[in-house]
Amino acid sequence: MHDFNLFAVTESGPQPLPIPAGAQDFSDLYAGLSLGVYSAWRTFGHNRFLHLAGHLARTRRSMELMGWDTRLDETAVRHALHTVCTQSPFPEMRVRLDVLAEPARALGTDSRILIALTPFTPPPHSFYQAGVRLGIASGLERERPLAKTADFAVKRRALQSEHVYEYLMLDRAGRILEGTGSNFYAVRDGTVWTAGEDVLAGITRQILLGLLPGLGIPLHLEPIRVGEVALCDEAAISSSSRGWLPVVEIEGQMVGNGRPGPVSQRIMAAYEAYVVKAVETAV
Repeated sequence: MHDFNLFAVTESGPQPLPIPAGAQDFSDLYAGLSLGVYSAWRTFGHNRFLHLAGHLARTRRSMELMGWDTRLDETAVRHALHTVCTQSPFPEMRVRLDVLAEPARALGTDSRILIALTPFTPPPHSFYQAGVRLGIASGLERERPLAKTADFAVKRRALQSEHVYEYLMLDRAGRILEGTGSNFYAVRDGTVWTAGEDVLAGITRQILLGLLPGLGIPLHLEPIRVGEVALCDEAAISSSSRGWLPVVEIEGQMVGNGRPGPVSQRIMAAYEAYVVKAVETAV
């Protein structure tokens, strides 16, 4: 059973909205609404965020890519986020910010900007110690890779398996671009490989790539082919809710020796140290 809170961002502050009966996922909250763009992340220390400015900037860019001329009132959004997260009873939260194509009048508001909260529990520590297994999402792709659109979040819900943690998307040449909700990395001979274009500009990805020079880890902005998985020493995915999460198997192919390797260990430690210093409240 999931708990959700949903709010509209208005001139007078956040306005609570009704939650559809039986909602099990963020996407269920927006059934019947005119979907638009969104961003999602987690809280740290109850009401603190990591690179909130980056999430808001990506939302603005997604709006521009949709051809909208609507301006995102960042000040109002920041104050609403601070209010709802500070007042929430959830210890830590998964937060989603949506900008709809049309006002959410079906929910009783003229606002197009919605904030949803649900309790957040990080991935089990064992996932970081042992790694996770991934599959391939054949035929699934983002229409606009740099725009984080809500309709794509609905499409990926069809990909669920108790044997696969996340699914990867390929380009037409069979190169691994990204996960359905994450960015992807391969490690070969100490160098990190990841797609340099045609992927979502993950905020956690930006942080991680920025940490690599200080760790002395080379970066190659090019995706590997799915047929090259067996040649990799390590692999990982990243997202706001996961940080750097090691991958040990892709579509039945073992990565390296089947255990998280030394490059992943160093990156995970550097990321954790960075988070402690960088998190801050919305206002």
